[in-house]
Amino acid sequence: MFTETQRLHLIEEVLKSEDEAMLTELETIIQKAGNAQKAKPTSAHKFLGKWSKEDADLIEKAIEEGCEQINEDDWK
Repeated sequence: MFTETQRLHLIEEVLKSEDEAMLTELETIIQKAGNAQKAKPTSAHKFLGKWSKEDADLIEKAIEEGCEQINEDDWK
C-alpha cells in the first residue's frame, strides 16, 4: 500500500515531467484501473458494519413477521 509520501512523490514526478509518451501511458493506466474498478460486481461484504444494532433488529423482526409465516392450508 502506498503511503502519503509515496503518492506525493509520484504526483511531483508527473508534474515535473514533459515526456508526452510517459504521460500518455500513465493516463492509459489510470483509465484502465478506473474501468477495472467499475466492472467489479458489488459484494454483500461491502455492506458489513453499515447497519446499526437497532437497524439489524428491525430488519430481523420484519423478516420473522413477514417471511417466516407458514400457512398450513398452502400444503393441501
